[in-house]
Amino acid sequence: MMKKLITKLGLLGGALFWGMNASALELELREGHDLVGQVEIIEARYEDTFAELGQKFGLGYTEMLLANPQVDPWLPGEGTQVVLPHQFLLPSGPRQGIVVNLAEYRLYYYTNKGSVLTYAIGIGTDESPTPLTQTRVRAKIPNPAWYPPESIRRKYAAEGNFLPAVVPPGPENPLGPLKIQLDLPSYLIHGSNKSFGIGTQVSHGCIRMYNRDVLELAKILPVGTSVRFINEPIKLGLSGDDLLIELHAFDQPDHPDQIRQLRIDAVRALAAFEKEHGPMLIDARKLEEAVSRVSGIPELIGQKARMTASGLLQPRS
Repeated sequence: MMKKLITKLGLLGGALFWGMNASALELELREGHDLVGQVEIIEARYEDTFAELGQKFGLGYTEMLLANPQVDPWLPGEGTQVVLPHQFLLPSGPRQGIVVNLAEYRLYYYTNKGSVLTYAIGIGTDESPTPLTQTRVRAKIPNPAWYPPESIRRKYAAEGNFLPAVVPPGPENPLGPLKIQLDLPSYLIHGSNKSFGIGTQVSHGCIRMYNRDVLELAKILPVGTSVRFINEPIKLGLSGDDLLIELHAFDQPDHPDQIRQLRIDAVRALAAFEKEHGPMLIDARKLEEAVSRVSGIPELIGQKARMTASGLLQPRS
């Protein structure tokens, strides 16, 4: 699947540990740093696709598209350099339990040993969105049967597809090998019999994971763990004194109206960030470039600042 690993790019975000399989990312947490992981580049083989590379390296389809806008997702081509966006700014808010950021199609689980595990996910569609709420893990159920809700059965029937009242465990089960039940009726975190949907809006509101990921997560996830759902397309964070921004997808990321709105939202987010963390020296050119790219990868846009006696802002370092 991978010809060879070429290099690592960009700002270092601390140690990156591969789990038992290449899909799991365990990232070291460091005091004073919101940046974790490292961006990597591989050379594709002629038969590779983004869906296959994403599954192998724990990335979703949309992440791969954003990080590689000039590469054909279905036929990257022999020897083509493909970016693996394994670097992240941590979502805002408490670093505990599970945090699901819908905007980046990614789940974070903060362990009790100073690290965070992060996984690609599929989320609800616009018609059946995943709710923004807080809940907890209620149970972990292996080999689940699926009981399609009546609303889903009616929808499928209208399209000429008739679902049974129950789908037993097995390779055709949409819940995959395990479901994590939440204190949130009708919503689950579960595996899937269709791995291509990871990294897209594909479900009826549940969180889909690669099967090996949900099995791994369930092994270490205590019942009662908090689960927080957020929608944060603009993430800001610090790595030492460096200020970074990470921007995520739109249906049409290069559409002028969406870029204009993103620019406005980024300025508002920066103002809120400065209220919490103090003044920043922001490079307007770098900020504009990041907004124009929407790469899903953290980008340097400024530094922490200090106020001089004459009232001027200067870099701290």
